[in-house]
Amino acid sequence: MKFPYGSSNDDLHALVNQIKSDIQLSTINFDPYSFVSPSAYDMAWLAMVEEDHNVDDDDELKPMFQDSLDWILCNQNAREGYWGNSGCPTPVSEAGEDRDDMYTLTSTLACVLALHKWNIGGFHLHKGKRYVERRTEMIIEKYNNEEGSYPRWFIIKFTGILEHAQQLDLHFVFSSRCIQMIKEVFYQRQEILKREKLLDDCNHIPLLAYLEVLPSMLYVENHEDMIVKSLDNIDGSLFQSPSATASAFMITRNAKCLAYLRNVVQRCPNGVPQKYPLNEELIKLSMVNVIENIGLGEFFGSDIEHVLQQVYRSYEEENIERMPISYLADKLHKDSLAFRMLRMRGHTVSPRSFCWFLNDQETRNHLERNTDSLFLVILSVNRATDLMFPGEQELEEAREYTRNLLEQSRSIDERMIKHELSTPWIARLRHLDHRMWIEDKNSNVLSVGKASFLRLHNRNINKLTYLATRNFLFRQAMYRRELEELTIWVKKWGLNDFGFGREKTTYCYFATATSLPFEFAIKVGKLTAKTAILITVADDLFDEEGSLDDLEALTKAVIRWDGDELEGYGKIIFRALDEIVRETTEACRKQHGTDITVQLRNIWGETFEAWLREAVWSKKGHTPSMEEYLHSGMISIAAHTMALSVSCLMEPCFPQQKLNPGKYDTLTISLMIIPRLLNDLQSYQREQEQGKINSVLLHMRNTSGLDIENSIAHIEKIIDSNRKEFLEHVLMDGLSDLPKPCKEIHMSCCQVFEMFFNKKNRYDSDTEMLQDIKKAFYDPVNVNERSEIEPKPQMVHGDEFRMLPLLMNLSPKILEFKRKDEYRAFKTFMCLGRTSHAHKRGIALQPLKIVASQSIVVPMMPTKFAPCFY
Repeated sequence: MKFPYGSSNDDLHALVNQIKSDIQLSTINFDPYSFVSPSAYDMAWLAMVEEDHNVDDDDELKPMFQDSLDWILCNQNAREGYWGNSGCPTPVSEAGEDRDDMYTLTSTLACVLALHKWNIGGFHLHKGKRYVERRTEMIIEKYNNEEGSYPRWFIIKFTGILEHAQQLDLHFVFSSRCIQMIKEVFYQRQEILKREKLLDDCNHIPLLAYLEVLPSMLYVENHEDMIVKSLDNIDGSLFQSPSATASAFMITRNAKCLAYLRNVVQRCPNGVPQKYPLNEELIKLSMVNVIENIGLGEFFGSDIEHVLQQVYRSYEEENIERMPISYLADKLHKDSLAFRMLRMRGHTVSPRSFCWFLNDQETRNHLERNTDSLFLVILSVNRATDLMFPGEQELEEAREYTRNLLEQSRSIDERMIKHELSTPWIARLRHLDHRMWIEDKNSNVLSVGKASFLRLHNRNINKLTYLATRNFLFRQAMYRRELEELTIWVKKWGLNDFGFGREKTTYCYFATATSLPFEFAIKVGKLTAKTAILITVADDLFDEEGSLDDLEALTKAVIRWDGDELEGYGKIIFRALDEIVRETTEACRKQHGTDITVQLRNIWGETFEAWLREAVWSKKGHTPSMEEYLHSGMISIAAHTMALSVSCLMEPCFPQQKLNPGKYDTLTISLMIIPRLLNDLQSYQREQEQGKINSVLLHMRNTSGLDIENSIAHIEKIIDSNRKEFLEHVLMDGLSDLPKPCKEIHMSCCQVFEMFFNKKNRYDSDTEMLQDIKKAFYDPVNVNERSEIEPKPQMVHGDEFRMLPLLMNLSPKILEFKRKDEYRAFKTFMCLGRTSHAHKRGIALQPLKIVASQSIVVPMMPTKFAPCFY
């Protein structure tokens, strides 16, 4: 997809308008299924359903769903010849690995089978067969894991479709090596059939859900009743699967099945998904989630708000009624997603709206038995618990429960799980988070199907991803320009040439710009970074270099705001500080007509006094009480100094009394406490070696018999309590007097410190954040298109192929050698032709019910492994 736009602001907004016009998010309320990817595999099985036979029709067979057959003809990949979701559907239980081609292979086999059945689309059929013949060996070999097993869904589908093809006299040309591999897949299928029952509570997707590809021996005798009884009481489907329900109808001709099939075709005229019906609220929320995750929320603000308002109106009205377990899994996914989105916007939502599963043993058992298949649901619940307020015990329990499940699971997206468990949400920087989601091929996953993730439609996702990529590159360019300007400012004042302490120009701007909303970053990001740079330099002067006399002189100069008598480092720091305060107050005066000079000077004076106090403690060996330490430490960390300075620029109605030391808002006080204690957790070892004080060391010293681990746990508990209170004050109205933009500034500042001190001290490291800085400012976004398996090398003259009409039979009469030039040609039928070639009724084309009753078992090796052919 190409768009004729560059990277300027005007070009970007033109692209935004075009894509918003194309996607029409506002229509999602009227037609949510148009936002879901269709399934070529399920369309093929719908296309294979025969019209009810009428004796007056000269015994002809016709497709019941002609549009499904037309869809197959019109949706083949013209170059490669495959069918399948070009958006890289990823197998559920191997989400962390790139196994998309398995899904494409089974989808292509099903579509080829449908075309062969109706003797239509010879050109498409030929290309599809060639794809299967070229790629099967490489796909099977590529995805055979160390244990020598393949995904359960692939084993069942692949072998079942090949059996159908054999019964319809559809042959494929494979090498002898490929045939041996295919035999191994059949052996593994036989093991599954021996081990599992048709209906098994231990599997999220029971065997019966793959009815369309199961050997008839599993259900031909007295099992029609089982099929009918397994139909959903609400919609008439077999496990919400169009393909399985199509098979159930061909076997039973059940009216409920037919009603379901007609409904899904009518509801999804552009292609049915692999799972139907879906939770429509989940479709809407997932689309909003993708837009926000990849950094496009600001462009779709009104559309998103409209969707969420509708969800909110119905959110608290829903009852947790008894429904099939597969519905409950999607409901839990939707409920947890809605909770997170609504709470982030300040809506009053109860944890019980999704924590109902804690008291539902059936749902818990289902999650525990199918952690790999349902890890998306578990992840969503875990993410919802990030927004925990004080006293919400249900969220505590849900967080511990889901974390345990994620840690125990193995066959899942290891990269995403590792990120989720190792990097708390509050320690993530939004710009880098946007990049991660843009590059993540699974960012558009909606739900779980029989064989793969069910995805939002690639038509929309590709456009959004393109826009997000262009937007990210545009922001990178803006950030690089501002960083260059900031570097010039630092050199102008010589703050990088002191010869001691930390030079953190890039770190400071990186943390500031990537944590703030983009419009905030452009408005106040550079100024905030200047403040952070000066704080770092001044803190190092008080901590390492300055004498007490020099530090006292600098502090007094800041308090009276007169640096004429200063010399050396102190004079440089004061002059740079004076410029920062002047820049801030002048901007505030121009934008809002208010003068905050006195307040800002007082905040800086308080900060310098705290630095001096701690320098005196250190140099004189004084050990303060915990109360004294925290009172000074929460000021000296200077988080409030940065947050309050720029908050005034974001909001004309900022309550100026909240700028006075001693009268800070509760939200600001929490912001001061959390970074201080986070810093202490990561610096106590170094400070202990240097003979300095720290809250971790003080608590251990003041509590007899306490070891360092228990002291750390105590400080972590204080942080956790303050963090919950902080989040509640940021997100909910009525608890803080600060305007919303100022709350966002506080939130971004807290996230920066959480990032700096998440499990280590990243700020003091010279290398720890370099890779993140490259990703944020310099490296282009890596958005990979669908990865193709390399074509199989051409066989030289004399190489032999084998026909595979009956895979597991060792008889040379069955597995006979054929030359490549004996491959027969096909007639071509164009895509738009709607007339299929009708067939007389024969065993190969009869409904499955009839075929199953006439099936003849061919001698196999050994007998106990013998598949049953239709």
